[in-house]
Amino acid sequence: MISAQAVPASGARTGRAGAFGGFRMRWALLLSAAGGLAVFASFPPLDVWPLAVLGPALLVVALTGRSLRGSFGCGLVFGLALFVPLLSWLVNVAWYAWASLAGAEAVIFAVLCVGQRLLLDLPFWPAAVAAWWVAAEALRDRWPFAFPWGRLAMSQSVAPDVRWVAVGGAPLLSFLVALTGAMLARYVLTALGTPGWRSRGSAGAGLAAVVTAGVVLAGGFLPVDPVGGSPTATVAAIQGDVPQARNLPQLLNDSEVTQNQAAATSRLAAEVKAGRLPAPDLVIWPEDAVGLDPREYPFLYAQILGAVNAVGRPVLVGEVLNGPRRNVGQLWKPGVGPTDPIYVKRQLVPFGEYIPFRGIISSFSSLPALQPVDFTAGHNPVVFGVGTIRLGDVICYEVGFDDLVRSEVNAGANLLALQSNDADFEIDGQLGETEQQTAMARIRAIESDRAVVYDSTTGESTIIGPDGAVIERSGVWRQAILDGRVPLVSYRTLADRVGSWPEYVLVLLTVLALGWAVTLRRRARLANR
Repeated sequence: MISAQAVPASGARTGRAGAFGGFRMRWALLLSAAGGLAVFASFPPLDVWPLAVLGPALLVVALTGRSLRGSFGCGLVFGLALFVPLLSWLVNVAWYAWASLAGAEAVIFAVLCVGQRLLLDLPFWPAAVAAWWVAAEALRDRWPFAFPWGRLAMSQSVAPDVRWVAVGGAPLLSFLVALTGAMLARYVLTALGTPGWRSRGSAGAGLAAVVTAGVVLAGGFLPVDPVGGSPTATVAAIQGDVPQARNLPQLLNDSEVTQNQAAATSRLAAEVKAGRLPAPDLVIWPEDAVGLDPREYPFLYAQILGAVNAVGRPVLVGEVLNGPRRNVGQLWKPGVGPTDPIYVKRQLVPFGEYIPFRGIISSFSSLPALQPVDFTAGHNPVVFGVGTIRLGDVICYEVGFDDLVRSEVNAGANLLALQSNDADFEIDGQLGETEQQTAMARIRAIESDRAVVYDSTTGESTIIGPDGAVIERSGVWRQAILDGRVPLVSYRTLADRVGSWPEYVLVLLTVLALGWAVTLRRRARLANR
């Protein structure tokens, strides 16, 4: 039998989460685990988006009545249940990379849950809890490894409420999803804390939860995609594929990867010449399509330029350049070769492009040997001009960072490229990272009202319309050519115009609410002395 702790009837009239005394610890931990798993299941590959609401609701119920130490325990269980399966594809790099990152994210989440517990003492706690989710995500996006996976907003790529991102970005959508969950929890707690499930208080809380959910889902009717009258362009994405091997060195055979890209591009040129495919205005290669600096390897340089000349169109090439070592996107033009400027990846991947705690890890692992030199990050957005196309580029992991994608649009991009290399994470056939990144790309398309070309070495590559719809999609672990006609939108959404302000405001309000909650707790302690 599930047991709960009783509270005085007067507490039930405060409207706070404390009106219900809370479940005993063992049940609270089970609720926390269920909540973390629910949020995980809202993301691809399961993609059951309504469960993103259930997770925050279960966490509130679990934290209700908890001590601060107990709140940390509930947060840790929730975080492990979320991040361990969500990031399971990292096991293909190294099991300790997976364990370290998932564990670190769970511990940070657990510490922050102590703050959420304090917020439950406030009369307006559902709004405070929703803002807390935004603040928690803002911290994890920046520290300690700047890792934006697991944001509530990014689970909503196929949900009706996703259009809210065009109004206030991903932070606003996370707030609305969490607010819906908090209002659901408020209904449950009100029903448990008042006599009778059909009481006036329970009915009012239930109605408020329904209205909140309705308003959030009504975002699907927002007119945020005014693409009518925009010019169009035909773009092609080349998925060259890589050797499907059991270890990373064989998997990332640099010369073979480039040969595959060149061969597929030459095949595209033949298809265009035969009239079976339209001539593209622009061709895009994925990240790491050229893993050796072509300036240092003349035979690779010749292969790339030969493919560019064959197709007769500018090609955005994903390259690794040395001096310093950088992950870049560079535009190659027929008869010219590589051009300036180049886009240098600004947000580097921990354990991928740089090794945190390199000295410590080297003492027990050969992982640092796979990346003997840390990459150097870029600092600026770059927009490539190709006729009427103004192409903004982000590389792989960068799609998770609001400011990076936004900066390309605000710099004038009317089309976005997402170059990626997902082979590292798919050795065992896991598609979680690829599908999670595709979901982010779809959300970015809606957020900025821009078509997005997501091009991966191994798939799944996609061409995405400004409304988030998939125009073309490849399979995985195969060579593929994608082509599609996309609108070139110059309109800037409200989200791109207001930038990070919604996030900043919600974080500030969370800090102020936490200050108030701490003050109330101190006053209560003094009054009870």
